[in-house]
Amino acid sequence: MKASGCIVTYNAVSGANKKKLLFDAIENLTAFSKDVDFTLYIVDNASSDGTAQAVKEYFRDNKAVKVIANRENKGFGKAHNQIIDLLESDYHFVINPDIIVKDDVIGKLCAFMESKPACGMASPDIRFPDGRVQVLAKRHPKLKYLVSSRLAGDRENNKNLREYAMLDADLSKPLQIENCSGCFFCIRTALFKELGGFDDRYFMYFEDFDLARTVGKRAEIWYCPDACVYHEWGRDSKRNSKLMLIHVQSTMKYFVKWTFKR
Repeated sequence: MKASGCIVTYNAVSGANKKKLLFDAIENLTAFSKDVDFTLYIVDNASSDGTAQAVKEYFRDNKAVKVIANRENKGFGKAHNQIIDLLESDYHFVINPDIIVKDDVIGKLCAFMESKPACGMASPDIRFPDGRVQVLAKRHPKLKYLVSSRLAGDRENNKNLREYAMLDADLSKPLQIENCSGCFFCIRTALFKELGGFDDRYFMYFEDFDLARTVGKRAEIWYCPDACVYHEWGRDSKRNSKLMLIHVQSTMKYFVKWTFKR
């Protein structure tokens, strides 16, 4: 069985913690994935801190790691899409640079999807580094969820966010969901290619929601609790006005597209 993965980076080695997260993610993803033929692509969006070169040098002896250096920042979805024609895998993983893996999550999700032929896309259990559950969307976005996400202090006990993340379901068992977070998910490569990847009209944010909504019209989407990753969640758009504007623009694109789509 063949699997592939892609991490899109942008100034990912400018701080010691960011660099460690990225390098640990690359090293552990490739080291643990022994039961599958795994290739990991790092697509760098014209970082000014030398991310592409740093990854190339550090992982020069790791044949599973392929680095692509862009001359411009193409955005999240478009950068992921540019490797589609290179993929020869059965399953493809979209991975954030701040993901922490502690075991063979790649093999576990591949095996899970092998056991469910109707499953086109799957999410692992996603937690904070300290083990707390992350309140991430498992249902399609609604305005009430997004407002709560921005304003809620206590996320786990917020009624709307519990509904959004399906926290009141039995998350110890696999279950069908509507949405996978773009920080880490698995998709059948053939389906990813058929769909042309992400809708690259989103520069960043909501492209994962959009893809899941499209996948859901063709295949099942599942949550697999036996596979777990840990996510160093930054919420950068809450602190950066430029990212917040991009977030708002993507929100509008999503709701216009899916409200009026027939």
